[in-house]
Amino acid sequence: MRTPPTKSRKNNKIPVPFSLRLTFEERAALEQEAGDEPLGAYIRKKLLGGKRKPRRRRSRTRKPLKDEKALGELLGKLGESRLASNVNQLAKAANSGSLPVTPDTEKALQNACDDVRAMRMLLMQALGYYSSEV
Repeated sequence: MRTPPTKSRKNNKIPVPFSLRLTFEERAALEQEAGDEPLGAYIRKKLLGGKRKPRRRRSRTRKPLKDEKALGELLGKLGESRLASNVNQLAKAANSGSLPVTPDTEKALQNACDDVRAMRMLLMQALGYYSSEV
């Protein structure tokens, strides 16, 4: 059971939560109307008619994706690679002492490192930390 806001709670910087139950259809309609705007912000704007000043945001907000194509490329590379399986096999072999250091093994490790670097760059581009030209 929730307690009603008290004088001490009003002075608290954390807003009092409010929940609303919607049917799947109601929520889908609201999400469609909101478009790219966060659903909570859209509902707040509709309810309060834009009369309220914008809320302060936390300093660590999530950035929107800058490049969905780069993120798609990254996910495609992850899907086609057997990186997790290969790294697991290498770790087992290293732990058992049965990993021979041959030119083929060294080349496979170098290729895996190159793949990880490429995926990291694509992810950083998709998140907007690097431009596509870098």
